Amino acid sequence: MSIEKKNKGTVDVITLGCSKNLVDSEQLMRQFDVLGYKVRHDAENPDGEIVIVNTCGFIGDAKEESINTILQFAELRKHNKIGKLFVMGCLSERYLKELSLEIPEVDKFYGKFNYTDILKELGQEYRADLRLERTLTTPNHYAYIKISEGCNRTCSYCAIPIITGKHRSRSMEDIEDEVKGLVGKGVKEFQLIAQDLSYYGQDRYKSLKLAELTQRLSDIQGVEWLRLHYAYPAQFPYDILKVMRERDNVCKYLDLALQHISDNMLTKMRRNITKVQTYELIDKIRFEVPDIHLRTTLLLGHPGETEVDVEELKDFVRKARFERLGAFAFSNEEGTFAYKTYKDDISEEEKNKRVADIMSIQQGISAEINEAKIGKIYKVMIDRVEDAYFVGRTEYDSPEVDPEVLIPISTLGVKKGHFYQAKIINTTDFDLYGEIIEN
Repeated sequence: MSIEKKNKGTVDVITLGCSKNLVDSEQLMRQFDVLGYKVRHDAENPDGEIVIVNTCGFIGDAKEESINTILQFAELRKHNKIGKLFVMGCLSERYLKELSLEIPEVDKFYGKFNYTDILKELGQEYRADLRLERTLTTPNHYAYIKISEGCNRTCSYCAIPIITGKHRSRSMEDIEDEVKGLVGKGVKEFQLIAQDLSYYGQDRYKSLKLAELTQRLSDIQGVEWLRLHYAYPAQFPYDILKVMRERDNVCKYLDLALQHISDNMLTKMRRNITKVQTYELIDKIRFEVPDIHLRTTLLLGHPGETEVDVEELKDFVRKARFERLGAFAFSNEEGTFAYKTYKDDISEEEKNKRVADIMSIQQGISAEINEAKIGKIYKVMIDRVEDAYFVGRTEYDSPEVDPEVLIPISTLGVKKGHFYQAKIINTTDFDLYGEIIEN
């Protein structure tokens, strides 16, 4: 029995995990596009002649989701409901041998960096001339730009360096060419992503180059918004603040993963920064870019975290008043410093309680910050239509993770992928309601 003829020539790509994985999927999809395949991404019912699962291996929940997804498609493969099944990405980079033995229904596993060999397996050639081209899975007006791979940090809890290896910066010219190509296809907004933006350039140019790269990209005609994700607080590239302050198309937004505030935990987590230095960093950023919105991530339940540490972190959240904040529970990842050094002796119930307590505090802060925006006017990008609203974002809002601006669908002349001036008329804890004042 073979798969139905209607699915011949169809490739289904399923992407799990972060936006860095999404970029890899988009690059591979472009290769299949030019070969004449019909390519679908995260389809509702994937049943292609070829199915490719791009996995995440960051923490326990993500690994579980990836394994369950592979098993789901392995079952379909076993019953000839799909054609070939390939797996790529972080999970298979880390557990290639184990997965190959345990799930033989998968035709072949690939890692994080050799996934283009899938083409060779199918008797096709990789088109190196298309290496900067992608088939966007995002709305056509924005894209993610991965400026580096890997990470040189040695945080106790993080498996990313084990999976991806040392930090490797792309050349500025390469990134510029990619952005120019995407602008030519109508992309207006770019999210600069990496495991560690702060370190960009140190390996390739022997000095930190995030500010220079951002400035060069902001000079490209047609780039209307640039937004920075995943900066590291230690050895922070302070010159980026001047670029952010002076360039209108560089969003006053920074994703700065801090993880904790108590010196006890910062030391145990091997973050190479102190409580005092963290407060100084935040103060300097807010002084240099007064209207900036800061996003951060906090980690609760790391081995050695005491009630005193948690109370100190709560106090920090109240004082720093981050515009955007996420929190997650410690996951004991094999191979990490924490796994080899500490006992994971805080219960999952207690970890989740600590996360919930932090997010409860943040909910009140977010509500107050949003409420202060009522009556103000912002430039808004419209992403999509949902229910009775056009759904958009300000420069302070990154796709998928941040508040959105909801504008009545009855508003005339509004189109997806366009900017408008909108006045905020109401808010909830995490979203804004607006009306277009200039069309």
